[in-house]
Amino acid sequence: MRKHGLLLIILLVYFVVGGLYATRTPAWQTPDEPAHYNVVRQLANGRLPIIEPGDYDQVFIGQVVFSQPAFPPEISLVPMSYEDWQPPLYYLLQTPLFLATSGSLTAMRLLSLVLGAGVVVLAYVLAWELFPGQIWLALTTAVFTAFLPQHLAIMASANNDALAELIIAAVLVVLVRWIQFEEKSKIAEKRLKAVSPQSSIFNLQSFTTRGLILLGILLGCGFITKGTVYPLALVVALTVLWRFWGQWRDFVVAGLMVALPAFALGLLWWGRNMMVYGGLDVLGKAAHDRVVVGQPRTAEWIASMELPAVLQAFVRTTFNSFWGQFGWMTHPMDGRFYPVLWLLTLLWVVGLMIALFVWWNQTQPPLAAILVLFGTFLLTLAVHVVYNFTFVQHQGRYLFPALLPISVGVAVGLGFWLRPFYRRWLWLKYSLPVGLGLFMLMLNIWVVLRLLPQL
Repeated sequence: MRKHGLLLIILLVYFVVGGLYATRTPAWQTPDEPAHYNVVRQLANGRLPIIEPGDYDQVFIGQVVFSQPAFPPEISLVPMSYEDWQPPLYYLLQTPLFLATSGSLTAMRLLSLVLGAGVVVLAYVLAWELFPGQIWLALTTAVFTAFLPQHLAIMASANNDALAELIIAAVLVVLVRWIQFEEKSKIAEKRLKAVSPQSSIFNLQSFTTRGLILLGILLGCGFITKGTVYPLALVVALTVLWRFWGQWRDFVVAGLMVALPAFALGLLWWGRNMMVYGGLDVLGKAAHDRVVVGQPRTAEWIASMELPAVLQAFVRTTFNSFWGQFGWMTHPMDGRFYPVLWLLTLLWVVGLMIALFVWWNQTQPPLAAILVLFGTFLLTLAVHVVYNFTFVQHQGRYLFPALLPISVGVAVGLGFWLRPFYRRWLWLKYSLPVGLGLFMLMLNIWVVLRLLPQL
């Protein structure tokens, strides 16, 4: 316990700074917060929401967001109900709190903050599983996850991202722990097969069985939480295929262990959507797209601005809002911050590439674990890019489903540049989580004291 005590300090600071975001951010000044709040309000009134024409009004949204002051209290925000198509699990968790606090937005934000703390803990656990004994890497991973300003602001808002990210983080930890376990037990398994060629998954250690069932339950919870979890099903499927390649009977059994609980939970939502929206609109996405008329489209931007300008805006805004662009994307941080953040990003990306090359040539890295994290990042990035083929949504927060792989990359990439020094001065390793934490805390303090009051 003492070995991991520094994680408690990170969590304590996370709750303090996150609490400032939750209480000092003006009501509704995080993306889509009124629409998420209205889902809970309807559940509290005994109605499972249905997205319908009129739930999205681009003109009305522009009026309340850009009025002075924004979101005038005399204007009802009930018409902002365009998140009614979202899966219900996060909102069901919020409903008892909503009823107990008479609909307190701050209370709902604080519950999201608690869920976000779970993401921080699992980021630490994931890095520890990958690099046993390298506590400084685990701390750096947790620090980046906890104190990335935009992420902390989202975790301190009424938004289903917090629960979705918690589920994604749990799936990644289970996958990596399973992979590490399988690597260690390969020799034992080969001996087992030599004795009994017909042995199946049930002859293996019980960790495999429990892990597969847990993966299925987590995926099922993700299916009824948010669409950002769905790409992870492919990562899980490919990992199971990798593990049982050539052992097709075991592969079928393992696949059923994952699929049955996942689809049992998912079917509750998918079946309801097919009955409500008709056809095969299992996610309600087609109904959503019919309702959000007036949302800016990429084709319109290209027609008015030309493709190079749109691409430049996509990269710049995605990067800026990954680190911090607050309100409804209306308030970026001080422009002098972003060049420093570009430099920091370049350092960790180059450091990560060199570290992986050196690691690959000097040791036998857990390739499957690396592919799980890299695949999660690529799928998340691909979803973000493809979504922007249709709608203009250059929001860096859409990369947060891959924040744990990114945070591990930051820890490894920045840690590489300390490598020539910490072999002589072991204490220098801890300068990375401390230095990165102080830098990001200064960014957060500037946002809380200088920027949030402007919203």
